Amino acid sequence: MIGRCVSAQSSKPNELKFQTLNGIQELAETRRFKAWFLDQFGVLHDGKQPYPGAISTLEKLATFGAKMVIISNSSRRASTTLEKLRILGFDPSLFIGAITSGELTHQYLQRRDDAWFASLGRSCIHMTWSDRGAISLEGLGLEVVENAQEADFILAHGTEALGLSSGAALPMKLDDLEKILELCAAKKIPMVVANPDFVTVEARALRVMPGTLAATYEKLGGEVKWMGKPDKIIYKSAMEMTAVDASDCIAIGDSLHHDIKGANAAGIASAFITCGIHATELGLGKFGEVTDDNSIHALALQNNAYPTYVLPSFTW
Repeated sequence: MIGRCVSAQSSKPNELKFQTLNGIQELAETRRFKAWFLDQFGVLHDGKQPYPGAISTLEKLATFGAKMVIISNSSRRASTTLEKLRILGFDPSLFIGAITSGELTHQYLQRRDDAWFASLGRSCIHMTWSDRGAISLEGLGLEVVENAQEADFILAHGTEALGLSSGAALPMKLDDLEKILELCAAKKIPMVVANPDFVTVEARALRVMPGTLAATYEKLGGEVKWMGKPDKIIYKSAMEMTAVDASDCIAIGDSLHHDIKGANAAGIASAFITCGIHATELGLGKFGEVTDDNSIHALALQNNAYPTYVLPSFTW
């Protein structure tokens, strides 16, 4: 049987407790959690292919009546995320739905029923993707500008290009995007970051994400609205989607700073997958390799993030 769950919120740095598991089978069999909030990159797949056992693990979990939701800091819309999962071999019908940072950003910019978003202007500097494909701003009523002096705010979807007023994207190095941030910070305009991740796994390598730009902007004195993990906004949306209380939810993720710290903030249990973005820090050389509890303990304290469970990978 699974031991008593230690509330991540009640865990203090000097009393960090977590339970190490080989897979999620015994956790699923207890039916302890009604809703499972699953990160995708670093948990289900590496951006190019599914992790070994991830597809069958999801299928088995579904047989226990788990309400599963993808919660991701992807800057893409929810529908795009589910379609990518289908292409990778996952069955989208197993999920109640998907909530991405990109989806939340689109909704808040479109509705503007939140006071902070209502106060934003319509002219924006748009930082987006090039190789990965630029993010569409269709339906948002925004004017993309290329000069910081003309901008009301910055919209950060990606780290590879600057969106142009023509709708095209101009490939740009990270250093050059950061120079634009310096001009924007001098004007004191806010930033909306549609992907708060600092890095993500991509075919076992790490790729710089928009959260890195946002962190730079905060260091420059800029105001940032973080539209995803670790902010509890995305967990709140997932709980509303599943109609499940926090005490009956668990979040699965590979980022201590984003997934686990976010679960802590939302007051829900969490499971930390060690084979993702922290694999190198934990001294893991290959998928499924197990690290020692002391290394996990030290890294968790370093990130001020406290998992309830720890697993080497999302396997049964």
